[in-house]
Amino acid sequence: MKPLQRADLWSLEEYAERRPEFREQVMAHKRNRRLALGPNMMLLFEDRLTMQYQVQEMLRAERIFEAAGIQEELDAYNALIPDGRNWKATLQIEYPAVAERQTALQRMIGVEDHVWACFDGTTRVVAIADEDMDRERGDEKTSAVHFLRFEFPDDAVSAAKAGAKLAIGVDHDAYRAEVDAVPEPVRAALVADFD
Repeated sequence: MKPLQRADLWSLEEYAERRPEFREQVMAHKRNRRLALGPNMMLLFEDRLTMQYQVQEMLRAERIFEAAGIQEELDAYNALIPDGRNWKATLQIEYPAVAERQTALQRMIGVEDHVWACFDGTTRVVAIADEDMDRERGDEKTSAVHFLRFEFPDDAVSAAKAGAKLAIGVDHDAYRAEVDAVPEPVRAALVADFD
């Protein structure tokens, strides 16, 4: 996927007009890019459209209109666009009660290094986590949000394109979950990222 450029973005004024329709389009697009891992984890697989939305929303929220500020946002979010050989995902750890979330995050230190994906007949690919920054506070707790990159070897990409079943999971001592057959609409959206 091509990185985003300034020419791909709308001005703040134009985005204000287009935002309701664009937001609806992006939310519909995200439906096939989300995957729950058990009751307390969600993966959102990012792509060019989800990142365009994030950049536009950041520019809007921060009222950024100068070239340098826009480029800074593009540089930050372009890193989350897959390059055709990988997937990029946001991992969210979700607990409704604050106290429960704090306790879980303390138990889950390192969980981001235990998220994997596997196409039938291929080796498990463990995600590379948080390349942008360390998101843990020493041995206190992990963050509720992590950024992951799944790098796939050629045989996995070939299997994916041939229709192989996809499993995704997490195998941390404090949290284990697996989707042994990712739903087809999600699998198809992710396989399309390999182009």
